[in-house]
Amino acid sequence: MKNRYRKINNRPLSLGQLVAIVGSCARNSKETVAAVADLIASGRVAVCDQGQRKQLKLAPGC
Repeated sequence: MKNRYRKINNRPLSLGQLVAIVGSCARNSKETVAAVADLIASGRVAVCDQGQRKQLKLAPGC
């Protein structure tokens, strides 16, 4: 049985790379979106803008 889970190092990734990695482990696109949204909402994912780390926030009900 193939292991669907991959260890991701603490290296900087673009948002597109994050979605691609999560999507490669997910069963479908809905699961991918839910997993990425959970990562963002939990604060485990942040973006860097000119070297400053910024937290992303999701608007409920979108």
